[in-house]
Amino acid sequence: MQSILSQLDTAFRTAIRNAFNVDADPAIAPSATDKFGDYQSNAAMGLAKTLPEKSNPRQVAEKIKASLQLGEMISEEPTIAGPGFINIKLNPLWLTSLLQQAGSDPHLGVEKTTNPQTVVIDYSGPNIAKQMHVGHLRSTIIGDAISRVIEFQGDNVIRQNHIGDWGTQFGMLTAYYGLAGTTSPVFKQEGDATMIVGSVIPDLEAFYREAKKLFDTVPEFQEQARKNVVLLQAGNPILRDDWTNIVNASRHHFDELYGRLNVKLERKDERGESAYNSELPKVVEELKSKSIAVESEGAIVVFADGPDKAPLIIKKSDGGYLYGTTDLAAIRYRINELHANRIIYTHDSRQAQHFRQVFDTARKASWTRGDEVKLDYAPFGTMLGEDGKPFKSRSGDTIKLKELLDEAEERALKVVTDKNPELLEAQRKDIARAIGIGAVKYADLSKDRISDYVFSWDKMLAMDGNTAPYLQYVYARIRSIFRKAGDVNLSDTTIKLDTPYEVSLAKHLLRLGEVIESVARELKPHLLCTYLYDLATRFSSFYENCPVLKSEEPLRSSRLALSDLTARTMGLGLDLLGIEHPEQM
Repeated sequence: MQSILSQLDTAFRTAIRNAFNVDADPAIAPSATDKFGDYQSNAAMGLAKTLPEKSNPRQVAEKIKASLQLGEMISEEPTIAGPGFINIKLNPLWLTSLLQQAGSDPHLGVEKTTNPQTVVIDYSGPNIAKQMHVGHLRSTIIGDAISRVIEFQGDNVIRQNHIGDWGTQFGMLTAYYGLAGTTSPVFKQEGDATMIVGSVIPDLEAFYREAKKLFDTVPEFQEQARKNVVLLQAGNPILRDDWTNIVNASRHHFDELYGRLNVKLERKDERGESAYNSELPKVVEELKSKSIAVESEGAIVVFADGPDKAPLIIKKSDGGYLYGTTDLAAIRYRINELHANRIIYTHDSRQAQHFRQVFDTARKASWTRGDEVKLDYAPFGTMLGEDGKPFKSRSGDTIKLKELLDEAEERALKVVTDKNPELLEAQRKDIARAIGIGAVKYADLSKDRISDYVFSWDKMLAMDGNTAPYLQYVYARIRSIFRKAGDVNLSDTTIKLDTPYEVSLAKHLLRLGEVIESVARELKPHLLCTYLYDLATRFSSFYENCPVLKSEEPLRSSRLALSDLTARTMGLGLDLLGIEHPEQM
């Protein structure tokens, strides 16, 4: 079903057209406070400035109001406030009919797109031969939440994990692998297969450090590493096998972390830098042939039209290629082979200049076919420690993501054990995993992604306030109502909205569709987090002021149905954020 915002938008657009014979944005938004109404149009002030005849905003608002046809949506006449705000108060009986529709719909009344598109979302992107650290967290979970929301709307989402699995460092790694051979503690040979042994990535990082030490101090090793780069890029089968072993060892690590984070990245979504290796010369030649790329001081570069002074180098003077070249090849592949209508990148805000240059180049080359293919960059800020500096360990090292998640689960287990010591240990650990991982993810997702945010264990694990544990608790609390209620059949229940608390909860439940639409458009998961927190607080007010199980029928069933719809909405919202919601806490 159409969202309330969408229905009001249509009605106001029609009224404006009928009143002034112009098409204009009605500027509909939820009212800041209930005393002014439920929704508000702020179109009059803008229209007053653009209409041929001189009018003050209140006169414009009066004419819009006179043309409005809202039917059963409202139970009282719209009001005009201040310099021309048109306030709408919705009819509780009409809200009830929408609730009934939402309750009977597995999609909870959220309208699916009528024009599905193919949306490619580039996120996570860990580097091979290194552990994932906290710097990978934001890209991974923001990209995952965005992909879930857009997929829920009905678009065809293609996830792309652009891993760092190519480049000069692999000459160094394969050279060292050749020296270490199968005696390396990281690998053992069994037939034709390379088996991963023990705690791979810490050993592989030591492996990387040792290789780098040799590269920096032993000229003969450095020369061999440089030769290996050329041989690897040329497809030398032995070095390709060694490279594959190193990549597979890293995959073992980050696949495990993706599982713990409950993100929807699989092997099929992985397309690393190596996948575009053969396309890089073609990209450079095409851009040169279109006079977009030119030679400058021996390198091939693209000069930007915008404020960026630095050119985008796509081929170095020594013949090597850079990240920009690979990103351009990826855009071309995603448009031509994956048939993307929209491509979204979730990466650190410090990459803003890079993506401006890459996007500008792709548009100049006409790969985006004018504005037919939309390129979106969804940057994010830095995770800070409570000292206001980038989040580090006490020793000053970058914190490994695995260590962060381990600590989250340990801290959550203590909280769960303190509150529910009677639960079985396995159950407490299962709940602690959901709470701990959920707390880390929600603390990030609930902040506007553009902003830096301060990482605080105490705040993120709190059972009150805008935290995952609070939302999970409210969900579990609602489910406990139904455990106490026993067998209930709500299929034929008619919801009644008799109190302000029920009306307030109902109105918020019916905003789900418009919030999901905003997240998909603005690529900001925190909008969904704010919605869920407000939903939880409204449910708490409803529950405290409106007896559920102790009410007489049919009020009891009505309030149970409203509670059930709240739980389903909370569950869906948390699912879209990739956060688990235990039935019991």
